Amino acid sequence: MNSDSYPCPLPGGVQAHEYALSFDHGRRLRMLVVPALFDEANKLRHLTVEVMRRLDGTGIDCFLPDLPGTNESLRDLSAVELEDWRMAVEAAARHFAATHVLAIRGGGLLLPPGLPGWLHAPVKGASLLRTLLRARILASREAGVEETGEALLEHGMKHGLDLAGFTLSGEMIRQLHEAQTADDACLTSIEQDLVGGRPLWLRAEPDHDPAQADALAAIVTMGCKA
Repeated sequence: MNSDSYPCPLPGGVQAHEYALSFDHGRRLRMLVVPALFDEANKLRHLTVEVMRRLDGTGIDCFLPDLPGTNESLRDLSAVELEDWRMAVEAAARHFAATHVLAIRGGGLLLPPGLPGWLHAPVKGASLLRTLLRARILASREAGVEETGEALLEHGMKHGLDLAGFTLSGEMIRQLHEAQTADDACLTSIEQDLVGGRPLWLRAEPDHDPAQADALAAIVTMGCKA
């Protein structure tokens, strides 16, 4: 496992570099892993890396890019749009010469065109946004402030919002609200019941389940090598 980087486009045609976690031995099968988004990214990070480790053990190179404004990125998340993340994922796919893609949860909203692959428990952007809004409402209620999802969404689309520790622009919220997982015959959905166990993104704190990592990696490996 190594820390790598990839060239990422910025507004105005400028390029920066973002980090990526890689298992790269120059092999024929090369899997781009698109992470879950927002708080789910934290809760699923361990699982994601362990799936990559298992895929590496079966002879599949793997790459997990940082999205602009997340992890080690120097970009300000409040200035990032969902479309910036899509362009970053497409740039990472080109740079690492990906042959397949595995998208985790909201990562399915960012898929590069033309790659076959898998969507693990895909979710619509509006559903992710509702989860972030609920977290904001609960935190406000504990502080003695009453807010509603409808009013927050209306304000957020115009002015942006702080949601669950993430400062999102109005454009990010608008794009997220409308975002759908790609409908592509080359992509196969892997629902949680095939993986087994309670979904890690529903747990209160980041956690790991080796059995889930084993199951998800096995499904993907079988598909890659069929």
